[in-house]
Amino acid sequence: MMRRLLYVVLAGALCLSLRCANSQKLAWQSDASKADQHQLVKFLYPEQVSLTAGKPDIVELHFRVNDGLHINSHTPRAKSLIPTQLMVGEPEGVNVASVDFPAGTDYSPAFSPEDKLSVYTGEFVLRAHVTAQKGDHLVQAALRYQACDANSCYPPKTASIAVSVIAK
Repeated sequence: MMRRLLYVVLAGALCLSLRCANSQKLAWQSDASKADQHQLVKFLYPEQVSLTAGKPDIVELHFRVNDGLHINSHTPRAKSLIPTQLMVGEPEGVNVASVDFPAGTDYSPAFSPEDKLSVYTGEFVLRAHVTAQKGDHLVQAALRYQACDANSCYPPKTASIAVSVIAK
């Protein structure tokens, strides 16, 4: 009887701690349900990856910019432009050494055809260099970007990303 009561108490404590861990937000997170509804850039995949524990590997993160829009590349040509950035929260046991961004494409806005901007349109891929210790890990990240159409730019947004990393 005491052993059974102990199991129930331990199970309840574990459930509560998992619920608390899942409810903690990273610095860039807000109410994800509201933020994700109006994203102009969407994280496509992967939701889960398997890696060899302790060995560096590359995880390709696929995104799509909504039709008719562009976002500044990670290296815009003017300091006044907001670069696309990836912010990563590394859980214990995971190291993201670096992230490779693709080169931007030249774009000249109709209102200023002599200017050349470095942008992403359509689908693009970021390559994260990841090493994970044995086990299951949840890597949360956020893509910060500013989307523009042919006439104007929208306020910067942050798209949430979560990838389950299984290291064996």
